[in-house]
Amino acid sequence: MTARTTERVGRPRTGSGAARNRTGPAPWLALPALLFFAFFALLPLLGVVVLSFTSWDGLGSPTFIGADNWGRILSTPLTQRATGLSLIVVVVSLLFQGPVSLLLGVFMAGRQKYRELLSILYFLPLLFSSAAVAIAFKSLLDPNFGLGAATGLDFLSQDWLGKPGLALGVCMFVIAWSFIPFHALLYQAGVRQIPVQLYEAARLDGAGAVRQFWSITIPQLRYTIITSSTLILVGSLTYFDLIFVLTQGGPGDATRILPLDMYLTGFRSFDMGGASVIATILVVVGLAMSLGLNRISGSHRMESQQEGL
Repeated sequence: MTARTTERVGRPRTGSGAARNRTGPAPWLALPALLFFAFFALLPLLGVVVLSFTSWDGLGSPTFIGADNWGRILSTPLTQRATGLSLIVVVVSLLFQGPVSLLLGVFMAGRQKYRELLSILYFLPLLFSSAAVAIAFKSLLDPNFGLGAATGLDFLSQDWLGKPGLALGVCMFVIAWSFIPFHALLYQAGVRQIPVQLYEAARLDGAGAVRQFWSITIPQLRYTIITSSTLILVGSLTYFDLIFVLTQGGPGDATRILPLDMYLTGFRSFDMGGASVIATILVVVGLAMSLGLNRISGSHRMESQQEGL
């Protein structure tokens, strides 16, 4: 290699190419995605907000009535109870789905051969449609023809979906059974991205499996935990199909969470203005809780956790 070639190779790039590398991709590349989001998300949301200030039964023309719908819906006991039930679903889902998904994901990230078969079995619930899952569980939990009648066990023969004290818990179990595989898959991918050098160094220092889990796996999965928790939070506020097929909000209003309350208000009571109020509340609460979770966790300052490796 000549001196001139060495000088050319080692010389830093200048000009427009280097400037583009420093500034990153052009902002206009995001324009198609922004237009898609505006057309299919922002415009419908704006329409829902406008409808929340009108009186409309789904037919004819909406009539503007100001903030009357808001005062009426916010003071309705059914909606207040539905809001409380939705918050319970959010908290229980975070406390149950999150840890179980994390443990399953770490387990599935192992390299043993038998774990491949178990990983497939754990992933199967995600392949079934929500309606099919709800119909299957509704049949299994039937006190007359379900598992109780098949096994002869009195414990399984009780009316799981007909008792107010049990129905919501059963619905949350079915929801967790359906969606834990997805979050476990996120954690499995996250664990397999952790550099093996960290675990090798920990083993050389005498750290056991439990110590490695708390000192390496959990910190390295910080942003995966934030992402999974945000998805669980938002998903918990939008559960509809599973609970609708299982209980339709019953018995009474024991499982009438906000999405069901919105549906029943709009399509059973033909109060589209009131249903739009509930929909707007769901959007605002979900957005506020998601932003709050990300702000508290510090994910808005995300940085590489592998820097220097």
